[in-house]
Amino acid sequence: MCTVTIIPVRDTFIITSNRDEKTTRKDAIRPGMSFYNGQKLFYPKDGDAGGSWIVMKENGDAAVLLNGAFICHSAEPPYRASRGIILLDIISTERPSVTFTKINLQDIEPFTLLLLEGKSLYEFRWDGTEKYCKQLSINRPYIWSSATLYDGFAVKKREQWFASFLNSHPTLTQQDVMRFHQFAGVGDNRNDLRMTRDGVYSTVSITSIFLTKDRANMKYLDLKKETLSEINIGLLHHSSTV
Repeated sequence: MCTVTIIPVRDTFIITSNRDEKTTRKDAIRPGMSFYNGQKLFYPKDGDAGGSWIVMKENGDAAVLLNGAFICHSAEPPYRASRGIILLDIISTERPSVTFTKINLQDIEPFTLLLLEGKSLYEFRWDGTEKYCKQLSINRPYIWSSATLYDGFAVKKREQWFASFLNSHPTLTQQDVMRFHQFAGVGDNRNDLRMTRDGVYSTVSITSIFLTKDRANMKYLDLKKETLSEINIGLLHHSSTV
C-alpha cells in the first residue's frame, strides 16, 4: 500500500500496488472473492485486521490505498477502524466516489485512496482532519508513493524512474509493469520500489490488476513466499464499467 501506478493502455488499465509493511505483521491472504456488504469483491486480505489495500468490484470499479495523506504524520492510536476496512466500506457501495464525501472518518488514520469508478479516476485524501477530493485525467499514467515512508526527494526519483520506464516501453504489458515494481531503482534499499529498511519494513507483495471492458486479471506476487497467484474475473456490464 505504499507505491501505486495506474497506467491506461489504449482501452485498458493496469493498476499495480507494492505493499510495504512491518515485518512483524501477519502474512496476507492471497486474492480471492469475498462478499462484503452484499457486494462481490476481489482482493488480497490483510492478515491482522482483515481489510485490504487493493480491491476490485464485479463491475470493474477498483480502488487502492496508501498510508498517509500529504506528509509523514505521527500515529495516534487507538483508531476506530483500520484503513483497510474503510477501503472496503467505501468500495462496496453503489457510488464509492460519493461515499467518500459522506463517510465519517473521525478517528481514522490518514490515508490516500485512488479510485477508478467507471470512466472516472479520483484521488481522495484524508489527513486526519479534512477530506480532499480531486478528479484526475484518465488518459495519462500516474505513480504515487506513500507519504509515511518516502520524502520529497525519494518521490521525485521514483517519478523519474517511472518516466524512463514508460519511455522505454512504448507498448506495455502487465508483466512489464510488475517487473518495474519489483526491480526499479538504483540499489538504494531504503527507496527503491522493492524496499527494505532496518529489518523493520519491507516490500512484502506486489498486486496488479489488468482491467478491460469485459474482464480483469489480478496477479499477486508474494515476495516473502516467492509465489505468484492470479484470478480471472468476468465483469458485469452496467454504467460503471470501463
